[in-house]
Amino acid sequence: MGTGLQAIEAADLARLGAVDILGDLDGAERDRVLAIARRVVFRSGETVMREDECGDTMYLFISGEVDVTKNLTLKLGERDFAKAEKSMNKLSAEHVSIFGEMSMFGPEPRSATITASSDCVLYEIRREDFTALCDAEPRLGLSVLRRVAGVLCSRVRKGNEDVLKLSTALSIALSR
Repeated sequence: MGTGLQAIEAADLARLGAVDILGDLDGAERDRVLAIARRVVFRSGETVMREDECGDTMYLFISGEVDVTKNLTLKLGERDFAKAEKSMNKLSAEHVSIFGEMSMFGPEPRSATITASSDCVLYEIRREDFTALCDAEPRLGLSVLRRVAGVLCSRVRKGNEDVLKLSTALSIALSR
């Protein structure tokens, strides 16, 4: 399991209390979740996770800002392709409290690259530790998983809205 509560710095405690996936937990339950978390610091420019790599961790986002990028393949000619990395989003700890949460549900590769654009403090939770906690304390696990599901649903809805806007813009552009 993780390094436990002794690794949580006093300055991080207030922010950890505001992490939305912990919102339905009392103090003792929150402490049990945080006991499996490991504090990690990424300096500006460091890669937190890379697209297409296997992932088994999610992060509680305490401070800093990250860039989310995806690899694109562009067709330049009949047999000529180029790869490019496209910035999809910028996330800050002020507005987003977790990322990497999809890795808690299966072995699929990471869907994007996340790079620290400023120094970041994160608390890392490994799938194996989270699964063991959910097995040992099903009510606690269900409370956290409901909140994670809410985050995922919100992100799917936002993605659907973005696709609709892009489809509409493309339709308008092609009809001219």
